[in-house]
Amino acid sequence: MLSIAPTPALGRGLSRSKIASALRRGGRSRNIEKRAEEIQAALRSNYLEAPRGIAEAYGDVTRSSLALIEAYTKQIAALEISLAEHFEQHPDAKVVLSLPGLGTVLGARVLGEFGDDRTRYASAKSRKNYGGTSPVTKASGRSRVVVARHARNRRLASALDRWAFCSLTHSEGARRYYDELRARGKNHGQANHQLANRWVGILHYCLERDELYCESIAWRENSELAA
Repeated sequence: MLSIAPTPALGRGLSRSKIASALRRGGRSRNIEKRAEEIQAALRSNYLEAPRGIAEAYGDVTRSSLALIEAYTKQIAALEISLAEHFEQHPDAKVVLSLPGLGTVLGARVLGEFGDDRTRYASAKSRKNYGGTSPVTKASGRSRVVVARHARNRRLASALDRWAFCSLTHSEGARRYYDELRARGKNHGQANHQLANRWVGILHYCLERDELYCESIAWRENSELAA
C-alpha cells in the first residue's frame, strides 16, 4: 500500500480496485474486497494533517525506505540460498536438520555458535552451560535458590529460544513437555527456556553418537537426555 500511496493525499485518492490489486500483489488471497473497503474508509477518514511540504517530504522518505527494504529482501533471499548450499555439505547438517524446529537458517546459527568440534564439550551439561540454558543454584546459609544463567553466548541463547518455540508445532514430545511445565505454574518464558535446555541435551546426544533424531527416544520417561 505504501508503494502506491506514500502520502495521505495519494492514499485518499485510491480506488477500491487499486487497493484490492495492491493486496493481491502483496500475497493476500482471502477477504480482499472486504479488506480493501476497510482500508479505503480508513484512508478517507478525517484526521490531523501535516502541511503539504512536510507530508511530501515524508513521502520521499517512505519511497526511499521501501526501496531499501526491497533490496534487503532480495539480498537476504540470495544469502539463504547460498547458506543452504554450503550448510548441507557440512557433516553434521543431517543430524542438526533432523531435529524438530531446526531449519537451514536456524540450524546453521545453532551449529555455528556451538562450533562443529564434537569433542569441545565434555558433556551435555557443558554444552548447556555454554548456551546459557542450564540453571544456576545459589546457596547462602539455609537459603537455596535456582536462577537463570546470565553469563552466556547471547547470540546462541537467542537461537535456542527460537528453536524451542518453533519445536512446539513440530514435536509432540516437546509440546507435551512444555504443557506440563505450564501446568506446574511456569510462565511461557520459563517453560520455553527449560524446553530449550532439554533440546540442547538431545542435540548433544545426537551429535556425540552421530545419530538422527528419534522422537520416541528423545522423550521417553527418565531419559538420560533430560539430565
